[in-house]
Amino acid sequence: MKIYREKDYDAMSRRAAQIIAGEITHNPACALGLATGSTPEGAYKYLVDWYKQGLVSFRDVLSVNLDEYVGLAPDHDQSYRYFMQSNLFDHVDILPENTRVPDGLTKDPEAFCAEYDAYIRSLGYVNLQLLGIGRNGHIGFNEPGDHFVKETHVVDLTESTIDANARFFASRDDVPRQAISMGMGAIMGAKKVLLCASGEDKADAICRSVSGPITPECPGSILQLHKNVVLVADEAALSKLIAAGVEV
Repeated sequence: MKIYREKDYDAMSRRAAQIIAGEITHNPACALGLATGSTPEGAYKYLVDWYKQGLVSFRDVLSVNLDEYVGLAPDHDQSYRYFMQSNLFDHVDILPENTRVPDGLTKDPEAFCAEYDAYIRSLGYVNLQLLGIGRNGHIGFNEPGDHFVKETHVVDLTESTIDANARFFASRDDVPRQAISMGMGAIMGAKKVLLCASGEDKADAICRSVSGPITPECPGSILQLHKNVVLVADEAALSKLIAAGVEV
């Protein structure tokens, strides 16, 4: 695992954006696995700016998103499709038909999840998978449990995840209790994984994921088995890792 130690969130965001832009420059028709939430938001801002400057083009890029809330329409302002449109897709030249986000309104979740995995396999898996990490170590919405789930699946969100996401909704009661999440098979199939983290509240999850035992109780720990992981994190998120004596 290669680790970039950055000063703060903005520096983390810029470094992550540079890695993504580098992947696109190297392979303009690459497949990107994309994430949502506050962690990648800054990286997307940099990518939009660089697109406007003519430094990067998404014209031939394919994208596949990690997850979506069950029950939210694509135009709901807290859906992840809406997030992707407002933070990236609407501001660059990516073709709408080349973007995939799980369908939170699907009437047949099992069939949808199987089709989503089949599409990812048809790509030969993504070239680069962008990940954030939850305070409890979840990646995508793969929550802590007694086993790793390989396939895209419907997840019951934990109370800690609901609490963490409540700030985006009018009240905690409005936070969906389920999500569709890409499984570990698709994530681990990526040719490169870019894991990003910022803030002291992510320090424990990062430490456990990087230097703790590989266990489904900390889903991010499975990344220790991936051959090409890049961790970009600010000093606060790396603080417990540094205290544990890991060189970063």
